[in-house]
Amino acid sequence: MRLFRRALRTIRANRRAYLALNAIMYGSFLLGFGTGLLFPDLTAAQKESFEGGGQADLVRSLLENPWLFALVILANNALRASLLNLVLPSMIVPFAGIVWYACTLFPVGLILAPVDRDGWLVLIPHSLTVVMEIQAYVLFSLGAYLLGRAWIWPRTVDAENRRQAYAGGLRQLGVLSLPALALLVVFALYEAFSIVYLVPLLTGG
Repeated sequence: MRLFRRALRTIRANRRAYLALNAIMYGSFLLGFGTGLLFPDLTAAQKESFEGGGQADLVRSLLENPWLFALVILANNALRASLLNLVLPSMIVPFAGIVWYACTLFPVGLILAPVDRDGWLVLIPHSLTVVMEIQAYVLFSLGAYLLGRAWIWPRTVDAENRRQAYAGGLRQLGVLSLPALALLVVFALYEAFSIVYLVPLLTGG
C-alpha cells in the first residue's frame, strides 16, 4: 500500500504531465475509433489483416480456457506492449516509447470501431477493458516521461549528474509501474472471462 501511495503522490506532483498523457493516449485511440466509424472499409481492412496474420485463430483456440487466455492477454499487454514498445525505447531514447505507443493506439481504435450490431454489443463489456488498459499505459508513459525529463534535466530530481538522474528516473518509473501492472492483471482476467462468457450472451453467439 505504501508503494501505491507513492504512485499517487507522483501523479499529483506531475498532474499536468499526467493529464497531457491522458489526452494524448485516449485521443489517439478515439481518433482511430472515429476514423473507423466514418470509414468502415478501413476497419474491415484492419480486421482482415488481423485474421490473415493468424491472431484471430490464436484467440479462438484459447476460448476454451479463460485462465490461459487471460495469461496470454497479460503477457501481450505487459511484455510486448508495455515493456518492449513503451518502456525499453524510452530507456534508450528519451520519450521515444511514448511517441511510438501513442501512434499504435490509432490502429487499435480503428480495428475496434463497430461496423454492425454485434460490434456495438461487444463494446458494452469491452469498453471498460479499453479504458482501464489505456490508463495502465498512461501510467507507464508518465514513468517514461519522468525518466526522460530526469535524464535530460538532472536538476528535476536533485541529481548532480545524469547517471544519478537516470537512476532517480528509473525509481519513479518503477513506482508507477506497480499500479499499471495491477490494472493489466485485473483487466486481463476481466477481458478473458467477458469474451468467453459475456460476449456470447450479448451477441447470441
